[in-house]
Amino acid sequence: MNLSITEKIAKHPSVWEKLKEETRPLVLYGTGNGADIVLDIFQSLGIKAQGVCASDGFVRKRTFRGFEVMSIQDAKDKFESPLFCLCFASSIDEVMKNIKALDPVVPVVPVFGKDYIDRDFLQKNKAEIDSAYSLLADEKSKEIFENILTFEFTGELSYLTKTETDRKEALTGLLGLTDKEHYADLGAYRGDTIEELINLCGGFEKAYAFEPDKKTFEKLKENTKHLKNLTLYPYALWNKNTALTFSGGGGRQSTLSETGYTVQAVSLDSILKDTKLTYIKADVEGVEKEALEGMSKILKEQKPKLCISAYHKSSDIFRLILRIHSINPHYKIHLRHHPYIPAWDTNLYCI
Repeated sequence: MNLSITEKIAKHPSVWEKLKEETRPLVLYGTGNGADIVLDIFQSLGIKAQGVCASDGFVRKRTFRGFEVMSIQDAKDKFESPLFCLCFASSIDEVMKNIKALDPVVPVVPVFGKDYIDRDFLQKNKAEIDSAYSLLADEKSKEIFENILTFEFTGELSYLTKTETDRKEALTGLLGLTDKEHYADLGAYRGDTIEELINLCGGFEKAYAFEPDKKTFEKLKENTKHLKNLTLYPYALWNKNTALTFSGGGGRQSTLSETGYTVQAVSLDSILKDTKLTYIKADVEGVEKEALEGMSKILKEQKPKLCISAYHKSSDIFRLILRIHSINPHYKIHLRHHPYIPAWDTNLYCI
């Protein structure tokens, strides 16, 4: 009898099940928001952390959640055979190399939202996970889908490292982007993905960049002032035109929030309804679903190539596949993950 993809993943023990049974001292590696969430989950599951450490440049003399922050070497000296639990993210080559050498377990928590992937999550979302897997257009995408979910379920880094691919392969190979694109960049940040398109594909014919964070928008204007045929919008993306509260600060995780300042949120259909688009990139900090709903007319009528971030919420990797398919079932949907620990920079590439 063939197992479904969810059943195959569920045959493994989850990272949380393993940590509950672990006898080695558990040391959290990282002192940011991810570590906060992991400690909260530990407390709810009765898992006891023995210490907290940080990379040498981030130790300083300080405490975190009642723990004195140690260096990695201090933790190795203090505890016999500690098990490090990675609680931060990085795409820096040297940092990722050091993480892999440490061989930590990775209790994955989402960038946004409260759901994390445990056995109950797999069971509750089984039908959607299995359906999304079946919609992927190539075997490589299916392998990446299985390995990423297995990584997030088990916390074993080896599954994630199997999935790494090059961005150029995705943009010029899968999507076949050229310098003739009419490009909408949703979540343009400071212009880094515009620069990437120029470097990898030679440029664009016309581009429309959206960035709602006030400080970042000013940086975007400065960094792109030399470019022609580029229109900038200080808007958030949503499924309708409305005012929303935004928590900004100039960083990559500026997002919609309960507190902050008011921003104009728009649907792409309303702003670029009469505009030709051949390519849309959306990295909009956890509201990709709403952004897709707000561009459904464009996706149905023009079917532009897509690069959609699929890692901000635990359910994004399968629910965004289902959402794109429901809007336009003619899309061929591919999944790729580019070097990042944990599984950030995981994107849907659709043609």
